[in-house]
Amino acid sequence: MRTAQSGDIVFIHYIGTLDNGRIFDSTTDEAPLRFTIGKNEIFPALERQIIGMRPGEARNILIAAADAYGPRRAENMLTLGRDSFPADRPISVGQKLRLEFNGSAERVMLVVEVTDAHVVLDGNHPLAGCDLTFALRLDGIENA
Repeated sequence: MRTAQSGDIVFIHYIGTLDNGRIFDSTTDEAPLRFTIGKNEIFPALERQIIGMRPGEARNILIAAADAYGPRRAENMLTLGRDSFPADRPISVGQKLRLEFNGSAERVMLVVEVTDAHVVLDGNHPLAGCDLTFALRLDGIENA
């Protein structure tokens, strides 16, 4: 039986979990994820683990944080004076704010602290610093 190789279009179903068992993503109620191995459409570390799999084969694959969304970075945290925001604009922990940097670059940041004096924003990906485990099944392979 044929195995998945670089350049193949593959179809997978997966359940992605964190170390604490929390599910962060899943295709269980959806069509399988379709991607081409080697096109960096998913984490390269995950692609490498799928190479050599056969249709119907299942694996548990651990992807280290460094090979997924990377580490949490202090430089992605931003503290702004509360007066940087309109006084009538309510701001609360858990809210996502879209900020413009240098007149063009836009970034969504999560509010993690609010006081009368300042607002602390986190620009890290929510899964940064997390090892990811994929319970994965290869459903099919197509030639690209």
